[in-house]
Amino acid sequence: MSFVNLRQLAGELGLSSSTVSRAMRDSYEISTATRERVQTVARQLNYQPNPFAGSLRNNVTKTIAVILPQLDNHFFSLAINGIEEVAQQNGYHVLIYLTHDSGEQEKAVTKYLTSGRVDGILLALASGTRGVGHLEKLKLLGVPIVQFDRVSETLRTATVTTDDYASSYQATEHLIKAGCRTIAHLLVSESLSIGSKRLKGYQAALEAHRIPFDAGLVLNGRGSNDNNLRRITQLLEQRPEIDGIFAAVERLALSSYLACQRLGRAIPQDIKIVGFSNMETASLLAPSLTTITQPAYAIGKEAARILFQAIIKHKPVLPAHSLELKSELIARASTAGPLR
Repeated sequence: MSFVNLRQLAGELGLSSSTVSRAMRDSYEISTATRERVQTVARQLNYQPNPFAGSLRNNVTKTIAVILPQLDNHFFSLAINGIEEVAQQNGYHVLIYLTHDSGEQEKAVTKYLTSGRVDGILLALASGTRGVGHLEKLKLLGVPIVQFDRVSETLRTATVTTDDYASSYQATEHLIKAGCRTIAHLLVSESLSIGSKRLKGYQAALEAHRIPFDAGLVLNGRGSNDNNLRRITQLLEQRPEIDGIFAAVERLALSSYLACQRLGRAIPQDIKIVGFSNMETASLLAPSLTTITQPAYAIGKEAARILFQAIIKHKPVLPAHSLELKSELIARASTAGPLR
């Protein structure tokens, strides 16, 4: 369903925007006949008032929303720190909403925010999100949105991400050079850009080293931690030749450790593990975890910077404003030494 804005409605009626605005608010300054005509045409053209424009005229909310899929991931904690720094510099408050990786919960949160409670939104998509119609509606209402980390490329707005494809290629190649030949990939979600790009990086590294891609070694881990532990354990039981695991997100790397412990598979002697993770405790695990460490703080800070430029200058957020920051592979004990 398409909407018209105030300027388009005014043009259709041949009236000024200020006259239409007052008529829509039943102002006594506008005649009854004009008010009725404006409101009738507004309904016919599906005019959607912009609560954010009103708040800008009267006093902005001085609040932004940050919509996150989870908080039990150190990446998002660091990203929030970066966001908070920029928000405080601009005199803004930050409201955090959790979707728990549910697409339906994400829709409910964005519906709540259509009432003009915030001046802008920073968003990391839920793994359960299957479309972005709910976000398109916010854009039509004039709400600036910046996506970070988990993004949809179909939503035409700015994104701040890391070099997922290159980092995944590097992680997979690191396992290959460590002697692994049967490498499982634990995927976060194929519907998210991070999922598809990390999967493609994994596939490209296998191809470059002439290792056939085996779809049976790819496990989608978007469920609960208990469910992921069970499925990873089953995979390792069914495919005992697996000698390497590349986990696309932190929690899947931790579940892999538990699965290996449950099965008596020694890390790194029997199986080597590398994963995307910003855990400060990665070096304290036994053995310490080799990680692709993302610039989480910088990602949050840059996403907030782009959003506030749009809010303060009253300009749209465009895909051209997008940034891609580099991650770093930190080799530790989980991928060290020869396989036995």
